[in-house]
Amino acid sequence: MKTRHLISAAALALCSCAASAFTPTDAAGWELIWADDFDKDGAPDSTYWNFENGFVRNNELQWYQPQNAVCRDGVLVIEARQEKAPNPLYSETARRNDWRRSRPEIECTSASINTRGKFDFLYGRMEVSAKIPTPSGSWPAIWLLGNEHPWPSNGEIDIMEYYRIGNVPHILANAAWGGDRPYNAVWDSAKIPFSHFTEKDPAWADKFHLWTMDWTPESINIYLDGELLNNIDLTKTVNGPAAAEGFNPFRQSQYILLNLAIAGDNGGDPDWSQFPLRYEVDYVKVYKPKK
Repeated sequence: MKTRHLISAAALALCSCAASAFTPTDAAGWELIWADDFDKDGAPDSTYWNFENGFVRNNELQWYQPQNAVCRDGVLVIEARQEKAPNPLYSETARRNDWRRSRPEIECTSASINTRGKFDFLYGRMEVSAKIPTPSGSWPAIWLLGNEHPWPSNGEIDIMEYYRIGNVPHILANAAWGGDRPYNAVWDSAKIPFSHFTEKDPAWADKFHLWTMDWTPESINIYLDGELLNNIDLTKTVNGPAAAEGFNPFRQSQYILLNLAIAGDNGGDPDWSQFPLRYEVDYVKVYKPKK
């Protein structure tokens, strides 16, 4: 059974009273265990990050390539560019649903980086300071995936997604796990209209904001600028019979992903007049409780 819910502005106002008011770097009781401040100009640190390449998932338009992610002036910039090139995977005999091989051209490029095999963690606090692009077609994300089992039985945590639902911009905070059919996810998804944030601050999209996840064996809480967006009860996140039945993927370690997707299943039609799009990340930090 899928669990999905929309959170209204009124409900958010109620739950904001329970939101965290801490500043993680100053909070007593926490120990920093991993961080990237992106302070060295050039490519992201290869001891921390891997690159995805090509067409990867969700019928998205972008071709992922390393040169679209650059650290500059203490910020990681992931840039989506409208630039055409022949698709090296293209085959005239590819079936239409083989979307990676049936496209003659690449229409745009972007970047996706992850810490798989280089850093993962189980429980704690993760903090990301970022400024996200919001034009139509933009689909930035801060997320995690489990190391064991295929998706979605490995578990997915979306600390941040931004895209349009019914052409209405939303910010999302989600978790997904395995259902009763292969590749059929069960979702606990909070979908907050972007207007909830811009009504309070019309210049919201021009600023950096703080996304925080608190993860314990009992729950995952996701915050934006100290406001609770989603509380995920981990007693309910057990995989169904499709794969790894009975396994709770949020009680295993997960690795970090940062990416800027374009269009695809959720991104919407790109507004090419707004390109290039820039997704900027000031830092990523992970903490564990002090003993």
